[in-house]
Amino acid sequence: MFQLATTFAALGDATRFAIVERLLIEGELSAGSLREGTGISAPAVSRHLKVLRKAGVIDQRIDKQRRLYAARPEAVQAVAAWTISHKGFWEASLNRLEAALSKEMKKK
Repeated sequence: MFQLATTFAALGDATRFAIVERLLIEGELSAGSLREGTGISAPAVSRHLKVLRKAGVIDQRIDKQRRLYAARPEAVQAVAAWTISHKGFWEASLNRLEAALSKEMKKK
């Protein structure tokens, strides 16, 4: 469970979430490519990548002078599994909320 908490903490930052989203869509990218069009400094991107690596969300591969980053499928699968396992709770909660709101609307 600690690993999952660390994963969620790392993904809780909008910039880090966007980095992982981009890696999932585009595949392996260099730090420079991840920085393009973001307005984020190279040191800031490096710090975000370090947090994601330490959390086990991304992998780093060195290719000559470049460092390439990719999302770790295991981390994404862990988040998906946790979400699916809690689906029933959220559905029941939303159904109770809908019933309560419907009841209140009928009173008015």
